[in-house]
Amino acid sequence: MAKVTFHLSDGDVRTVDLAPGDSVMRGASENDIPGIIAECRGAMTCATCHVHVSTDWYDRFPAPELAEKDLLEIVDDFQPSSRLSCQLILVDGMDGLEVFLPGT
Repeated sequence: MAKVTFHLSDGDVRTVDLAPGDSVMRGASENDIPGIIAECRGAMTCATCHVHVSTDWYDRFPAPELAEKDLLEIVDDFQPSSRLSCQLILVDGMDGLEVFLPGT
């Protein structure tokens, strides 16, 4: 299990345990993390699971593919660390991952 910390736009911080193979979006949805709507449930047809990945963690994930990059062009609060959390799949060794919801 990996502890993943979500920094919410209201300043609250929530940490949840996720298993390898889980996406950050799925973990957020299953743990009622506010601000990650995940309207398409991971089909990568919306950008309602947009997060900013901590700079310490960003390069530990595979680079975003073209479809994800295209969707990120439409998000509010785009930053170089922006990702769709449905595309952030946890692997062993990701304990301590931190993500920030837009507006933090």
